[in-house]
Amino acid sequence: MEKKYFVHESSYVDDNVELGDGTKVWHFSHVQSGTKIGKNCSLGQSVNIGNNVTIGNGVKIQNNVAVYEGVELEDYVFCGPSMVFTNVMNPRSEFPQRGSEFYLKTLIKKSASLGANSTIVCGNTVGKYAFVGAGTVVIRDVPDYALVVGNPARQVGWVCACGTKLSLSNDPDSEETAKCSKCDREYKKHNNKVEQI
Repeated sequence: MEKKYFVHESSYVDDNVELGDGTKVWHFSHVQSGTKIGKNCSLGQSVNIGNNVTIGNGVKIQNNVAVYEGVELEDYVFCGPSMVFTNVMNPRSEFPQRGSEFYLKTLIKKSASLGANSTIVCGNTVGKYAFVGAGTVVIRDVPDYALVVGNPARQVGWVCACGTKLSLSNDPDSEETAKCSKCDREYKKHNNKVEQI
């Protein structure tokens, strides 16, 4: 039976792995047992996917990223070059903490973008269409459509589904609407949450 995905000859895919149609695993990467990867994903050079990870459709993982057990990536997530996930809150080499009972769940929701060299500390959720700037360190949940930067991450605005910054204030009490200057999608902000109209 012909494979409908591509794995470079320098990469390893363990037994008990599901790879969706059109997915590509590039140079020097490793996909570990129990992992499910959806359709049309791209895993760049030197990517490591840990055991029992779930990755949706259309996900792009750039070079030098490790997605550890306990992390879930929904559809169309973008992981920038050399960004980092953790999965244990207080790691110690002398006292190893291995296994699902020690790993804190990290969820990256649909179409969120994680910039180059950003760090997502375990146990947090990054909302759908959120944008985490390059070098940002996420230590708490990020709302849907939020733009966050810095160490630790702080919200500096809101973004459209297409990634364009919206003209919505950061005032948590404001009730506003805005239209994307690039694609004309419309949004409303209510109770410090943004949703598409």
